[in-house]
Amino acid sequence: MTTGSGPAAGEVYRVHWLPGTDLLHGSCHCGAEHTDDDPVEMWGWMLTHEHRHEESHR
Repeated sequence: MTTGSGPAAGEVYRVHWLPGTDLLHGSCHCGAEHTDDDPVEMWGWMLTHEHRHEESHR
């Protein structure tokens, strides 16, 4: 059972720092990827990307 608006069990979002750069590389369990130098923008991508999953399942 899941509660709230967070990702369901099995949905994994990862963010990795790319060594030697100021870049963060995010990936979603669906295979989507995003690279950004701003942690706030990366977080925004993660949150809006999750909503695209919800829309595609309707």
